[in-house]
Amino acid sequence: MSGGRQIRRGILALLVGLSALWLSACTAPHPDPGTPGQPLPPRAAETLRIASYNVHFIRADLAEGPWSLADWEGRKHGLDAAFKALDADLIGFQELATIPERGRAGENLALAWLSARNPGYGVAAAGDGADFPSGQAVFYRRDRLRLLDQGWFHCDQPGQSEDSRIDRLLRARQGWAYYCTWARFATRDGQRFQVYNVHFHHADQDRQRQAAREVSDRVAPMLERGQMVFVLGDTNALSGWRTVQILRRSGLSIREAIGASFHFNTGTHLFGAIDRIAHSPQIEQVGGPWLIDRQFEGAWPSDHYPLVGDYRLP
Repeated sequence: MSGGRQIRRGILALLVGLSALWLSACTAPHPDPGTPGQPLPPRAAETLRIASYNVHFIRADLAEGPWSLADWEGRKHGLDAAFKALDADLIGFQELATIPERGRAGENLALAWLSARNPGYGVAAAGDGADFPSGQAVFYRRDRLRLLDQGWFHCDQPGQSEDSRIDRLLRARQGWAYYCTWARFATRDGQRFQVYNVHFHHADQDRQRQAAREVSDRVAPMLERGQMVFVLGDTNALSGWRTVQILRRSGLSIREAIGASFHFNTGTHLFGAIDRIAHSPQIEQVGGPWLIDRQFEGAWPSDHYPLVGDYRLP
């Protein structure tokens, strides 16, 4: 395909995608879980505060520019401030990863930074990058939760269409671009639940739906057995899209947040939330989900807002 045709095709795909996003945002129902821009309310007694946060990967192969090492230095204090403002018992991260320089293993800068500054938290769903991608780690309060098990699986296979440059870069440096991590926990009183932390493809709706089916196939039998489950993360899909419907049909309860969860790293709100927290029906959602749609330490820590809600186990 010629360069001109590729450009025209890209522009057309962008316009169609933006139109679909706008239409879905205008027509999708938005239950009223809270008011955007307001501080988080105090947590209710005997609840778990659960959060999801896509923090965008760091480009260690770039010295300057968007998402580069210099950019990380400018946003890392804001990211830690956002982490602390959540006051969560459990936070599932997406894109908590560092793309290293070519030929170097590198360190996960964001994971190491947050771990060092928040010693009361343990890290689950992470491990040696050779066999366990660490970009979707789950942080949890050691004094409230005990880690029982952890793992991960591929959300999808690469599509038939050509992957984006970022997809190829992530896969070359991390092994896989889109996957799901999971962790099983016990509370202090012995209740057990499992968390699935997802990141679906950023543009390919077929791959989004395939990922949703993969997660649903694992979750549905657990729900039938009465097990407690959370599914959280960046689905890259709006409320009325089939991707979200697939998750709902598995038996999960989903309450949508008000407002945009992705803001283009500028605070710009063009469409509804694409990040969400789902849970098994016997878990009571006491508050939220809330989006913390403000800057921290004078910067946007990410191009997504953190999403948080309060839940009571039966």
